[in-house]
Amino acid sequence: MSGDHADLELSLGRVAHGGHTVARTVEGRVVFVRHGLPGEVVRVRLTEAAPEARFWRGDVVEVLSADPQRRDRHVWDLADPLLSWARGHPPVGGAEFGHAELPAQRGLKAAVVEEQLSRLAGLDTEIVVEPVPGEDPQGRGWRTRAHFAVGADGRIGMHPHRSAEIVPVESFPLLVPAADRLRLAELDLRGVERVDVAAPAGGGTPLVHLSLVPGADRTRLRRELDRLATRREVSVTARAEGEREAETWAGRPFVVEHAGPYRWELSAEGFWQIHRGAPELLHRVVPEAAGPRPGEHALDLYSGAGLFTAPLAEAVGEAGTVLAVEGSPVTSADARRTFADRRQVRVERGSVDRVLARLGPAAAGGRGSGRGPRPSRGPRHPRPDVVVLDPPRAGAGRTVVDQLVALAPRRIAYLACDPATLARDLGRFRRAGWSVRDVRAFDMYPNTHHVETLAVLEP
Repeated sequence: MSGDHADLELSLGRVAHGGHTVARTVEGRVVFVRHGLPGEVVRVRLTEAAPEARFWRGDVVEVLSADPQRRDRHVWDLADPLLSWARGHPPVGGAEFGHAELPAQRGLKAAVVEEQLSRLAGLDTEIVVEPVPGEDPQGRGWRTRAHFAVGADGRIGMHPHRSAEIVPVESFPLLVPAADRLRLAELDLRGVERVDVAAPAGGGTPLVHLSLVPGADRTRLRRELDRLATRREVSVTARAEGEREAETWAGRPFVVEHAGPYRWELSAEGFWQIHRGAPELLHRVVPEAAGPRPGEHALDLYSGAGLFTAPLAEAVGEAGTVLAVEGSPVTSADARRTFADRRQVRVERGSVDRVLARLGPAAAGGRGSGRGPRPSRGPRHPRPDVVVLDPPRAGAGRTVVDQLVALAPRRIAYLACDPATLARDLGRFRRAGWSVRDVRAFDMYPNTHHVETLAVLEP
């Protein structure tokens, strides 16, 4: 933190990727400012201000001239920089757009997606960020998953932006009520490094998973967690780093989620869309965008627990195939259980580029690149007709894009949680001769800067 620097009065400019607005000091120094809106005049507390840095960072601590779309009160006090800095600590992350009304948030997100697509992909298109059906008017109560750090005193907390500090958290209003009502802040969790909470969107039993530090007093922790289990129905699992299996301390070691007619049993550490309405929406619109036909071969890459695998398998039918590829051992195990009885579905755990190398000779070297991963051993699969691509925040990357170009499916549906890496990958597809047929964006992270974007590509 930069207690050595005086606060600055700044006029805020355009929104930038990452939840910032851009301002300049009178000397011309760029400052990336969180918790502001374009056009506002504010007082900024610098949080990173090294003299040799190319740019500085800061938080709004006073609003001198407010945008009409600024809320009268932030959606969460702990994430409100005005209140937090007045109390002597920085705001926690997780609700950095909570000072703005939801339409303003969506406008900011649309501007970021448009700018990234134009700058990195050469694609000029108007973006409208669509709300998830049934959204809370304040954008609260949508998170079915959350993780918390644990302080030295055993209390759960969260980190401020770009900080290792842990700020104690009593309640998290973005969580679905069933998770927030667990009152984890009342527990003494010394010996725990991280707490993961999963509460099913349909209202089933929540699951709390503890990541234990080496030598943790499990007997004491189990007694502490018994307090939680006696108050309400909850499942508890625990594991220390290096242990193969998690211990089940209460209930069952999974949560049950649904989307459409499909059902999944999911581990607390496994991946699932965190907005309560996202699985229902995405399991419909993403396979529709890919457009699989009966008898075709589909690829579901970075497939997670198989949210898209299920409707893809339904669409291609018994005469077609779906290959689902997921790198996480926990999540791929969840998917294998789900699809054990579906003969046309194969779930593979492994890196996407190594699996793609087995789909055809051209893919092994990344056609046109002269480089790429060596073909990995294992069963070969048919070349795909359609592909669903849902990579982590780092995006698919050069190797995977080149492999998919070489495989030449007739359509790719690319779902991304980061507009910058999406735009980078779309630019590479376009330079290889592919066309972007459609782009949609969804507000699946209200009160944060994050946005989900779906692009449809054809050769």
